[in-house]
Amino acid sequence: MNLTRRQLLLGMSATLMMPRALLAQSDAGQPMDFARDTLAIHSQHGPHKLEVELAESFAQRARGLMDRDELASDAGMLFVYAEPQSSRNGFWMYRTRIPLDIAFIDEQGRISTIASMQPCTSSDPSECPVTRPNARYIAALEVNAGYFTEHGIEEGDCVAIPAAALQCLAELDEGV
Repeated sequence: MNLTRRQLLLGMSATLMMPRALLAQSDAGQPMDFARDTLAIHSQHGPHKLEVELAESFAQRARGLMDRDELASDAGMLFVYAEPQSSRNGFWMYRTRIPLDIAFIDEQGRISTIASMQPCTSSDPSECPVTRPNARYIAALEVNAGYFTEHGIEEGDCVAIPAAALQCLAELDEGV
């Protein structure tokens, strides 16, 4: 089937409008259920355990930590992907009220990039900055701003999640 230029352009414009349409349907008043798990980040300063909510579906990843006023100090949200994501795919803080740090995690379970993100106060999502990693990633972990620095967690540290496929070797914590 040969598409006309008009059909192709209409299809492309519908695709480009999809994220805004999905955000418009994302009702802030409706709670979303997330599975929970415990993960450990292994660093030179020992293992650090976090209780995380798992954002595994497209809808859960689109909602993330939007419209929340707080996040417990030992909590976070882990965005999990079935396939590695390009470094061109990033995260934004649209409708996110609390400052966050993000760690992008590679296929070996290592933190490849750490960044800080401030809330975006714009009502237009296209005006919110996007935070991108330096490399492909299979997961991303959002925690309260300052958590990684306060706990001495750095790029290259290992993230282990029992229920997920991320089980990197924690050479730094042998014997712990």
